Amino acid sequence: MSVKPGLEGVVAAETKISHVDGERGRLIYRGHRAEDLARTRSLEEVAFLLWNGVLPDSGERETIRREWASARVLPGYLKDLIAAIPREVEMTDVIRTAVSALGSASFEGPPTREQAIRIAAVLPTIIAFRRHHLAGSEPPEARSDLSHVAHYLYLLRGEVPSPAHVRALETYFVLTAEHGMNASTFAARVVTSTRSDLISAIVAAIGALKGPLHGGAPAGVESMLDEIGAEERIEPWIRKRLERNERLMGFGHRIYKTEDPRAAALREIAVRLAAGEPWFRLAVRVEEEALRLLGEYKPGRRIHTNVEYYAAAVFRAVGLPKELFTPTFICSRIVGWAAHAMEQAESNRLIRPDAVYIGPMPG
Repeated sequence: MSVKPGLEGVVAAETKISHVDGERGRLIYRGHRAEDLARTRSLEEVAFLLWNGVLPDSGERETIRREWASARVLPGYLKDLIAAIPREVEMTDVIRTAVSALGSASFEGPPTREQAIRIAAVLPTIIAFRRHHLAGSEPPEARSDLSHVAHYLYLLRGEVPSPAHVRALETYFVLTAEHGMNASTFAARVVTSTRSDLISAIVAAIGALKGPLHGGAPAGVESMLDEIGAEERIEPWIRKRLERNERLMGFGHRIYKTEDPRAAALREIAVRLAAGEPWFRLAVRVEEEALRLLGEYKPGRRIHTNVEYYAAAVFRAVGLPKELFTPTFICSRIVGWAAHAMEQAESNRLIRPDAVYIGPMPG
């Protein structure tokens, strides 16, 4: 057997959901460029596309809106559970616990679109309830007249967000809803392959996304920018990091060998929202200097800005605190996880790779 550390280059499934073209810098959702969808479509519409294979028509859009809105209310027992979790427990762990507690007989059997909506639509309510509980404030009542992303911002702030902020965060949600056979998606497919339920698959995916090499990168970008702090510190800070062979958060991607198309789309949004902000000017200068120095220290490596870099800029522009960066990623990526769970169940084969034993043998 040939060993493939990290399963790199191993094809585990055929999929119709998305195509990540690392050489050309393209991300395709069911035949549509993700960045085109992000400019005009809501998360609910893109979820419909990923789950059903086609975009919804005008009549279906209204049905979708009602379906998502009806699943936003947090059951009483879940409020009690979330309130009982100790304060020091991170939000990602709270989400994982709360999603697990959603499990019931209604989630048994192959995963369905209706089950996926029930999980996805309630995630913002879980996050907002926890935030308000820790702050000692009363969370706003769920509303049915707002889109999923607008409702998320409304629940956190207690007021209807501006259209510009909704469009910015909607762009992020659409661009990160799906991204091929990444670690968390693979975890969801492995669990689904055992004929377990959708709740279990999503909980496994959340556990994988929690890792800093997967879902924690935007927070790392903001921490990096805060540490640099001023333009005169940019070059010496980056040089010191690269001379230690340490990673620059927000640069490089395992798949993309050219610019991440999601980063380009988010950059457009960030420029419109925050071009005059000092922290954004710093972010632009850090990107410019980082790319120049990466070319100097790692020639031929084709390292470019990735989606996490400008995701951090968009999050800051719309007022999301750092501790909600990964939870927000969960709110978008659950769409892709559910799509892959449904696809895995359609023509299932248990995912069971081998391992090569390299330990001692008995005498």
